[in-house]
Amino acid sequence: MTASTTRPARRGRPGYDLESLLAVAVKVFNERGYEATSMEDLSRRLGITKSGIYHHVTGKDELLRLAVDHALDGLFEAAGEATAMQGRAIDRLEHLVRRSVHVLVDRLPFVTLLLRVRGNTKVERQALARRREFDRLVSALVEQAEAEGDVRPDVDPAVTSRLLFGLVNSLTEWYRPRGGMGAEALADAVCKIAFDGLRQSPE
Repeated sequence: MTASTTRPARRGRPGYDLESLLAVAVKVFNERGYEATSMEDLSRRLGITKSGIYHHVTGKDELLRLAVDHALDGLFEAAGEATAMQGRAIDRLEHLVRRSVHVLVDRLPFVTLLLRVRGNTKVERQALARRREFDRLVSALVEQAEAEGDVRPDVDPAVTSRLLFGLVNSLTEWYRPRGGMGAEALADAVCKIAFDGLRQSPE
């Protein structure tokens, strides 16, 4: 992640730039819960004053926005790749699932925080709106794959997309990078389990 993609990098406090400060903040949010975390909590964990944090961001809401946008931007990059691909929708859908697993592994704390957002603040509501947009992209691919005869037609496309990404999102509950399988092996496992049941069997 590069902070410069979302706002100009600001330096000047020893030990932290925006990127490293955000990584610690996300860890604290995941441990304590976003609402239960105060700026004082972040100050203590970081070992800097609150004014040192305000040198980089306007407050806790901006830290949350940067964090969830980092997760969502990765998912939308994956969706953009799938949309731009040539070929059948089922193959583009599988590509999207594979890339989404990679995003989850690469940005695990950020995706974990995103999935815990409940819509209690403006930033959270904006994140949920973007998640719904992503869900609609997935549903559209499922519908197209069904129309092409590659997906079993006896399950509603919206349900299929929720179940499919429910499987992907569940990785945040148990996957740990250290000592675990890599992103590619994990993506293989998810796709084998999901698409063997999803693909329409030949008559």
